[in-house]
Amino acid sequence: MAAPAGSASERKEFLFTPADFERVRRLIYARAGIALGSGKHEMVYSRLSRRLRDLGLSSFEVYLAALEADPNGREWEQFTNALTTNLTSFFRESHHFPILAEHAKAQSEPIEVWCCASSTGEEPYSIAITLCEAFGTLTPPVRILATDIDTQVLARAEAAIYPLDRVSSLPSEQLKRYFLRGKGPQSGQVRVRPELRRLITFKQLNLLDDNWSIKGPFQSIFCRNVMIYFDKPTQGKILSRFAPLLNPQGLLFAGHSENLSFVTTEFSLIGKTVYQPTRGLRR
Repeated sequence: MAAPAGSASERKEFLFTPADFERVRRLIYARAGIALGSGKHEMVYSRLSRRLRDLGLSSFEVYLAALEADPNGREWEQFTNALTTNLTSFFRESHHFPILAEHAKAQSEPIEVWCCASSTGEEPYSIAITLCEAFGTLTPPVRILATDIDTQVLARAEAAIYPLDRVSSLPSEQLKRYFLRGKGPQSGQVRVRPELRRLITFKQLNLLDDNWSIKGPFQSIFCRNVMIYFDKPTQGKILSRFAPLLNPQGLLFAGHSENLSFVTTEFSLIGKTVYQPTRGLRR
């Protein structure tokens, strides 16, 4: 039988009690809407113990008390960054990108796309590549807003530099057209072409904030593999705020394991994890 959490037999650097874990769950839910599962005890310990070590603190109790004592403190950003999962890749869930291309070509106005969980940038750059190819130019009539709650991954996305193994699955023609291969000290890395980077604005945004400080309408919103971290009431609240920001004939792209039909009536499923505002379908 496994030893109780925080017991001496685990020989952990910091005491991390079940009460501490529940406190973390409450705090990250209130701050970011993330519903941490009961089985995430070890993940939370691993990620937050680094913060205790960096800050020279002796226990999770002291760390969490310091967070609660300063609701606007800078450590909240580090706390949230540590507990955010950032799994991504170029052209992940590839079936969405031809749909985006066809939808964009059918529009008579400049294309506005919001990628609301951009992570380290692979998704918004995949969107940019798709739209460049759809319009046959490196300067298409496109603007992409890429947001994430995690400031550290946003910085990496904006830097637009990736190891070669991150782009190894892309066709050679795409690699040549959209990436610059590093030389010398940068050997083994690629940088996204500046024309592509200019299509994207990166911005920190918490989907739970009362004011998103962004404007629509967007022709497409990518919110993929995000809703799985929220409970149903939080999902419904976010989707209700997406609806007025999306063009009535716009597209909302969700993740492969996300079924939004049971959460909201404001969006209707029109394809494989592709949704459209219900108000647009009634016309």
